[in-house]
Parts: sequence; structure tokens; C-alpha cells
Amino acid sequence: MSQDLPQSVLFCCDHNAIRSPMAEGLMKKFYGHSSYVQSAGVHNDLEIDGFAIAVCAELGVELESHRSRSFDEMEQWGDDLSGFDLIVALSPAAQRHALELTRHFHVDVEYWAIMDPSGIGEGRDAKLDAYRQSRDMLVKRIRDRFGAPTEAGA
Repeated sequence: MSQDLPQSVLFCCDHNAIRSPMAEGLMKKFYGHSSYVQSAGVHNDLEIDGFAIAVCAELGVELESHRSRSFDEMEQWGDDLSGFDLIVALSPAAQRHALELTRHFHVDVEYWAIMDPSGIGEGRDAKLDAYRQSRDMLVKRIRDRFGAPTEAGA
């Protein structure tokens, strides 16, 4: 069931290298500047994943310029977690971290069980299929939660 689009959304996962950047990119493609959208990870120890870049490019979502960042770096750079209307955690660790960081703020935190494709599949084609499954899970959850895309071509 779709709801009104929040003014600001933060997607988070473990490393901000696969699921949360894909969600951020998809959300921006679907809804443009209707909502402020960012992503972060519990850790920042990985660069954006090449398979995530490839499967999002299939839908016209550009992730090549994405720079991974952690919750701590996000706050250091001026994005206050209390300023987000909604935080969507895409991993159990990210959910725990988001709930801990927002315990004194009125911020909605949702958990979406999205498969981590990073360890799935042997060979390029099998890996791409796993990443497409995660991407498609995100597309469905985003559309179910926020409604039909508003941007042309989405």
C-alpha cells in the first residue's frame, strides 16, 4: 500500500556498497527531487560494487559516482539523522545501528529484508542474476511503499 512520499529518506545497509546505494539510486530515479534521499552503511570499508553498478545501469540508474560512507561519516559531513523522516534498514545490523542512533529522536525506522547478493553465484552470469534479484526486490518494495514513480521514464 503506497503512502505519501516522505520529505527525506535514508537507506542503510552494512557497507553502503550494494543494497543501500541501489535503493538510493532507484528512489531518485523514480521520484526525482520530490524527496531528499541518501544512503549510508554501518561501515565504510568497501567501494561501490561493480555488479550493483551494472544491474542498476540496466534500468538507467547511474551508480558509478557513488561514494560509500558510514553513519559516522554522514554525521561528520553534516547530515543529521534526526533530520530524516524515514530510515529504511536493509540489513539487521543496519536496523540495530539506526535504532540505536535515533533512540532520542522521532524518526521512523523500517526494516526491509533484502537479500545480500554479494556471496551468491559462481561466474559472472550467476552473480548478475543474484544482483538483479536484489535490485528487483528493492524496486517492488519502493513502489509498494511510495507508489507509482513520478519521473518520466521510471
